[in-house]
Amino acid sequence: MDYEICDCKEILNDLREGLYFVDKDRGITFWNKGAELITGFSAEEMVGRFCYDNLLNHVDSNGVQLCLHGCPLQATIQDGICRDAQVYLHHKDGHRVRVNIRVRPMEQDGKVFGAAEIFSDAGFEEVSDLSVTQLERLALFDQLTELPNRRYIDTFLEHQLSDFTELAIPFGVMMMDLDLFKRINDQYGHSAGDAVLKMVSKTLQSALRKNDFVGRWGGEEFIAILRGVNKAELKAIAEKMRVVTGKSELQQDGAALSVTISIGATMICTGDCASAIVQRADEALYQSKHEGRDRVTLL
Repeated sequence: MDYEICDCKEILNDLREGLYFVDKDRGITFWNKGAELITGFSAEEMVGRFCYDNLLNHVDSNGVQLCLHGCPLQATIQDGICRDAQVYLHHKDGHRVRVNIRVRPMEQDGKVFGAAEIFSDAGFEEVSDLSVTQLERLALFDQLTELPNRRYIDTFLEHQLSDFTELAIPFGVMMMDLDLFKRINDQYGHSAGDAVLKMVSKTLQSALRKNDFVGRWGGEEFIAILRGVNKAELKAIAEKMRVVTGKSELQQDGAALSVTISIGATMICTGDCASAIVQRADEALYQSKHEGRDRVTLL
């Protein structure tokens, strides 16, 4: 029996899941783009074939060839009962793909005339479910310090610029760099350097106000964004961050490791773009470095 799928073909092809229809004889009548992506077989190769031709060669976890023994599609066509299963299909390139399948009868006037199988890559689903949260953290947070990374910082900064333009909410930016950090890596090793970076990141977080933002810009550089401050407040908070960082100390193999921090700070100005305010804060940081380190410069 012919199905009326022409009008919805575009929608069905947009599905991420694989989808195919079979008639009562298990002849394949439709094969969507999702099925092509997951299996490697094109619609031209599949439509007109039969699922028992065994191109997909579904097997279960025991290695039973389901297309020949216990085909869920065939069973659903016979009894009209929906079925869900996890199977391993044969990809055109030769490897196995673990998929979750859902088989549903296709009925008209109470009679089953075929079946639809929807299938999705089980490995991809696990990564997605697993972890929308974990993936977000991998994409947006630095794994060592657990602070927001450069991508997150760029987005956050753009939001602050929008709030300044639309709502006149001022903010300040601080660029911070650990002084002579290379000496720690050279003398004590990179694991000690990593431990110091973690120590500093936690210290910076604790020195900021609840709604302030700090992220890892890269290497031993950090950036802080403070909403609703004026110049005096920005300078005072920067000084506090400099002092508490310098007073932090880490015991590593019997040695007390500490580090100072240089800071460059600036306030948002009318007409600033993200790169302009960051560059100005970076210039202030350079000035702090040039004038002896362990200090705050406000431009």
